[in-house]
Amino acid sequence: MRNFLTWLAGFRSSIAGYNYYTDFEKVYKNVESIKVELNILNSLIGCENIEKEFVALFKRYPEILKCIPILLAKRESDILTVDFDGERVWSFNRANYEIEEYVVFMRETGLFDLMQQRHIHNLVDYVTGVETGLDSNARKNRGGHVMEDLVERYLVKAGLEKGNTYFKEMYIHEIEQKWGIDLSCISNEGGTEKRFDFVIKRPNMIYGIETNFYTSGGSKLNETARSYKTLALETKDLSYFKFVWITDGHGWGSARNNLKETFDVLENLYNIQDLSEGVIQKKLI
Repeated sequence: MRNFLTWLAGFRSSIAGYNYYTDFEKVYKNVESIKVELNILNSLIGCENIEKEFVALFKRYPEILKCIPILLAKRESDILTVDFDGERVWSFNRANYEIEEYVVFMRETGLFDLMQQRHIHNLVDYVTGVETGLDSNARKNRGGHVMEDLVERYLVKAGLEKGNTYFKEMYIHEIEQKWGIDLSCISNEGGTEKRFDFVIKRPNMIYGIETNFYTSGGSKLNETARSYKTLALETKDLSYFKFVWITDGHGWGSARNNLKETFDVLENLYNIQDLSEGVIQKKLI
């Protein structure tokens, strides 16, 4: 019989690899896509009559408009502003106002000052920094992918073969169709389309696996633990399918009570330490 506190004590603080912090390949790709337009805008840096020069530049190179949002650290091509005249939605794919109106936008957002006062010297370098900062916001999503990659390495190490004995990202209806089983107990009679991160197929059993890693706490962890507890209870009487949850991370410290409730009813709840100790070989194959 496993002890929950002992098991929880084995959770890790991080699984971050070298590529976790910033995806520079993505950063460089995003900058490269607007590099020409940024270099055209570079001609405005230090201009005394920057507003007039901007209008002339736009009339000659209207494509410069598309790279303005990223100068404000925005990826959206439409930007909403509110002033005494009401709301405005500015389009940067194609001008939806006269160019003189965009002069007001550039002035009021501080972009003209940024360039005219030489607070920056090169917009390509500046946007590279902006993209790097924005990419750091994607770390939480990368954390999920890092955990999936880690689990997949253990599946392969256990001798499983992708597309044969294990499968990645399968929906309930795909599992039902592929192996002719009934999972209506967890799909609300087909009304819910859940996707498992991995599925292991053995001669007499199918395992649906969910994976996640949490470095910090929050309400999402409690919701996850409760939903997986429900999933465990819904599938406990199935003779041909078992739910497996592999999770880790110090974020669970603040949600340990909900995690324990799931631990008490879900036999196949594991952490990274369990993986390193061969739980896949011992319990799932």
